[in-house]
Amino acid sequence: MSDLDLPPVRGQLLKGESLAPFTWFRVGGPADALFLPADAEDLAAFLRALPEDVPVTVLGVGSNVIVRDGGVPGVVIRLAGRQFAQIHIEEDTCRVIAGAGALDSMVAKAAAKAGIGGLEFFAGIPGTIGGALTMNAGCYGSETKDVLVSAWGYDRSGETPRVFDNADFGFTYRRNAIEGQIIWQQAVFQGVRSTPEEVTARMGEITSKREASQPIREKTGGSTFKNPVGADGEKLSAWKLNDEAGMRGYKRGGAQVSEKHANFLINTGEATAADIEGLGEDVRAAVKAKHGIELEWEIKRIGRP
Repeated sequence: MSDLDLPPVRGQLLKGESLAPFTWFRVGGPADALFLPADAEDLAAFLRALPEDVPVTVLGVGSNVIVRDGGVPGVVIRLAGRQFAQIHIEEDTCRVIAGAGALDSMVAKAAAKAGIGGLEFFAGIPGTIGGALTMNAGCYGSETKDVLVSAWGYDRSGETPRVFDNADFGFTYRRNAIEGQIIWQQAVFQGVRSTPEEVTARMGEITSKREASQPIREKTGGSTFKNPVGADGEKLSAWKLNDEAGMRGYKRGGAQVSEKHANFLINTGEATAADIEGLGEDVRAAVKAKHGIELEWEIKRIGRP
């Protein structure tokens, strides 16, 4: 990739840039090329000019991803900067319009300030709106699908922006059904009339629950595995299955299953991406042996082993 002739940009285009500092785990190898677009037009022009055979990966704030030690082939696109994180409030309709690079927590705070309820759960999700659209992010009984009106973004071609209504997403648990890669730019959410005090109080409850139950001050990556469904259709808790399989506190290299929450993996200081991913596979194997259940990764794993 080092000798690839990439299109000119107005933003930043960095070759061989380490991605570890951009992830919550603080592990992983370099991107062949890291592109930080100046704005949506810069991104679209770059995509249009980029050869079709060059892989493209989108990286948000890296809160729910393992970048493997061999780095990521092709171009990694990161929507950094204020231009991708704008949040606008439509007070008369109780709608919130947010850039894909906006932190979920900031969207919740902006809605609360305007007295718009229904988006409080975003305060408990450590990612960006782009990631929320991709994985139907949610917590404490609410999901992105419950409040999304529409969103738009560019596909790999960088041609005319594509607009999707909520129904077009085909949302299910932690995924959408949109075919092909969409690099999200903006989303519209529908809230309900409330008061700043009421919304802030509900956000406080969510934040307190999260701080009490999750290792949020560690180098972690959020929930590791999706909550599975049992043979009888019952929804199961991944953390409980992990715990019952004896994996709470289990270590592999510099990685450890959190003592505080058994569905969180942490980098104790010197872990490699291989340590963390390998630990996750150890947990999956233990749960399979104990319960006969195949846990599915919720954390996205990208790049070369």
